[in-house]
Amino acid sequence: MSTTASPSSSEVSVILEFTPNPDTLKYATNITLLPTGVANFTSKSAAENKSALASKLFEIENISAVMIGKNFVTVTLSNQDDLMATNELTQRAIREFLNSGQPPVTSTNETPTAPLTEIESKIVEILDKEIRPAVAMDGGDISFEKYEDGFVYLKMQGSCAGCPSSMMTLKMGVETRLREAIPEIQEVIPV
Repeated sequence: MSTTASPSSSEVSVILEFTPNPDTLKYATNITLLPTGVANFTSKSAAENKSALASKLFEIENISAVMIGKNFVTVTLSNQDDLMATNELTQRAIREFLNSGQPPVTSTNETPTAPLTEIESKIVEILDKEIRPAVAMDGGDISFEKYEDGFVYLKMQGSCAGCPSSMMTLKMGVETRLREAIPEIQEVIPV
């Protein structure tokens, strides 16, 4: 998992995009950071030996979480103090890192999972094809945790974690879509 090449600074684009969550900022880049999925880090110690980019971003005082996606980075802020300075430091850190040519993520948080049931496979397919791409546009991610007795457990990450509108998205959007496709589903629960 590495960037394609070490581009010159004039080629690297790091653009701030606001998200529905006021405590997160999304930085879109023209460099592929991960081929698929996301890498989510909620502390500097969690990022150690897994993501040099996330570790570098945790050095910025106001950053409390980092999620790296295919072509974006979402940072969660511990507070809104000095937002302009935090933004400038974050953009500079991402740009400098991408110019270094280092891989943004060397190890993901993913652990091997057991084979999926037919219902679980259908849930994951809907999430991957329909829901995750839409959520990624806002700097977030929703990942499947488990299905048990009609209940789907999903993990909200990036701008989705703690977002004021995330429960509405989960209940009105995700739950409705999954129940429409899979009548056995009773409820979607965030973990």
